[in-house]
Amino acid sequence: MNKADLRTAVWDELEESGAARFPFPPHGRIPNFADAKAAADRLAATPEWADASTVKANPDSPQLPVRRRALREGKTVYMAVPRLRDEKCFYELDPATIDDENLDSAPTVSHVETYAKMVGPDEVPSIDLVVSGSVAVTEQGARIGKGEGFSDLEFAILDGLALVDESTTIATTVHELQVRDDAPEPDDHDVPMDLVVTPDRTLRTETPYSRPSGIDWSALSDERVAEMPILQRLRPE
Repeated sequence: MNKADLRTAVWDELEESGAARFPFPPHGRIPNFADAKAAADRLAATPEWADASTVKANPDSPQLPVRRRALREGKTVYMAVPRLRDEKCFYELDPATIDDENLDSAPTVSHVETYAKMVGPDEVPSIDLVVSGSVAVTEQGARIGKGEGFSDLEFAILDGLALVDESTTIATTVHELQVRDDAPEPDDHDVPMDLVVTPDRTLRTETPYSRPSGIDWSALSDERVAEMPILQRLRPE
């Protein structure tokens, strides 16, 4: 099954089974799912989570419980600015600067700008844990996103600046219906997952897939680079 067909199959199954959660429909997005908090709690029970003080997390709804828990446990959370539209393309959420009563609202898309500091990648410290949203993922760690490539590009930017490396754990939280055995082999720019966490189990993928190294400039059109100031700054002459 190709990536586009797999995405549609997963979105359809989540909707038809009743496992999808707001926002609706699940199609065209990183889909929210039932018991996403349970998956976040299971991720938080791992030693990789316990060892992390800095977390780079996607801004989508199913990972909101992850972001909330990270802040409540004193971890600094980094979220990408939508579509990397600003040169300061990450939101920095430092729990030390947020009142306890605001920790639940701070990492939501609608409130993050109120509580976060916008920083460029060169202001971001080394990242201990990357949490990615997925449409589908295999037990071997091959991830399928929603098709726009921003998650992989964000990782490539951080990798190019040596803010992530082979020791950085990459995890995703998903519903069981999103764990598939019919996904295509990943492309060279796809970032594989080390941990796949559902509400019911934690999978250590021991992934056979290599992580991409830095930004693949040959895969980026001039138009796409022009849309993202950070890419304009980092692009080699």
